[in-house]
Amino acid sequence: MSHVPVDFTRRQFGMTLAAVTSALPATAAPADPAAPWSGPAVVRKVFVGVPNTTWPRPDLDFKQEMADINGKLGELERNHPGLVRFTGGEWLKAPADVESWANSLNDTDAVLLLDLTSSTSGIYAALDKVDIPKLLFTRPITGWAFIDGARWIQQGRKSDMVASSNFEDLAPHLPMLRSMHHLRHSKVLIVREGASARASAEGFTRQFGTAMAFPAYQDLKDAYHAVDLSKAREEAQEFTRNALKVVEPSAADLHNAARFYLAVKAVLKQQQANAITIDCLGGFRRGDLPAYPCMAWTKLNDQGLYGVCESDLLSTMTQLLITSYSGKPGFVSDPTFDTSRNEVIHAHCVAATCMKGIGGKPSPYIIRSHMEDNKGVSVQVRMPLNEVITCAKFSAPETLLVSAGEVTANVDSPRGCRTKIVTKVADARKFVEGYTGGLHRVVFYGDYIPAVERMGRLMGFRVVKES
Repeated sequence: MSHVPVDFTRRQFGMTLAAVTSALPATAAPADPAAPWSGPAVVRKVFVGVPNTTWPRPDLDFKQEMADINGKLGELERNHPGLVRFTGGEWLKAPADVESWANSLNDTDAVLLLDLTSSTSGIYAALDKVDIPKLLFTRPITGWAFIDGARWIQQGRKSDMVASSNFEDLAPHLPMLRSMHHLRHSKVLIVREGASARASAEGFTRQFGTAMAFPAYQDLKDAYHAVDLSKAREEAQEFTRNALKVVEPSAADLHNAARFYLAVKAVLKQQQANAITIDCLGGFRRGDLPAYPCMAWTKLNDQGLYGVCESDLLSTMTQLLITSYSGKPGFVSDPTFDTSRNEVIHAHCVAATCMKGIGGKPSPYIIRSHMEDNKGVSVQVRMPLNEVITCAKFSAPETLLVSAGEVTANVDSPRGCRTKIVTKVADARKFVEGYTGGLHRVVFYGDYIPAVERMGRLMGFRVVKES
């Protein structure tokens, strides 16, 4: 495939190539601040220490020690608003205290274990049996809980550890904890014929707590026919006005696509859901869908909601995880490989325009038809260049595939889907020869591999690097 770059430059977007692994992500304002998936993580803090101790000192003032820690955590919460809400503050003094404490966790997303003394291995052994993500914060010259924390990490427990004197070292975990809350309180709608998606859906619900529902195509049709036609016309006009140009679609195509977008919004609201994935290709070909959803997915993803092609729950869950952490939409793609140039070309007819951040400045786009049958409405987005990206995909609820790259070009070619970007990768041959997990991959602007590795510890999935 020859690369014909679309004519826009780094200067037009005012970008610089930046490493983001050490910075907290910019969290965008949620589409619905009152929605259950939009709130901060509920993190139960708990102190762990024996009352009669010799280490760190025999005359330890426990009341003052815990007050100092509570003050530091309160400051941390204020410095990073909207990410976590610390609750609790109980003191576990013996293994026998754990069971009643665990029974009171209720809607807690994770627990923050705060080390006070030595001689606590029995308490941590009891805590190991509590099935909730655990983050251990252990300070120097306090105790030896790091031994238990290291063992949990090595054994693949849902846990992570920060061994530091600086409470701000907990800050990188806060958006991760919020992502855990987001997945636990999100709801995904899966629209397809048959029951093949249900087993995978049940696995993700067990792993992350995400709710799933299976509305029928008829539900979408009913919502489509209920849409106010004047509002659909306004949506179509706005979408057209903001585009660089319209190539294939007719005015009727645009009106139908806008009408379907408003129908999907209504179904999401009625179902109290924030994500939807449809067997769109089969549904449209069978006449089960009144329009392609490509335009709807573009608009939903730009708003911080989730619209995903081809009833792909694996890619949907990938977006829920990384978008909630990064504040950036994902681009679900069909990747192809050029090992002669060490490149992966990502192509699809659905793309967000706000890839640098939800609610941010959109990229230019051209309104096109869906490539495979030249029908309906899709977009060709001119995506930002010279940017590091993370490419990811859940291959199963317990496994996340990841790789990194750099976007070097947009491709304007009649071959493949409408939006196409070229990414330079470390080892395209390794990537393609070890390829697993189905066709799609999801591209996010930024380097989130270190973050998803930490989230994997806390949430109980393994991370596999593909390139």
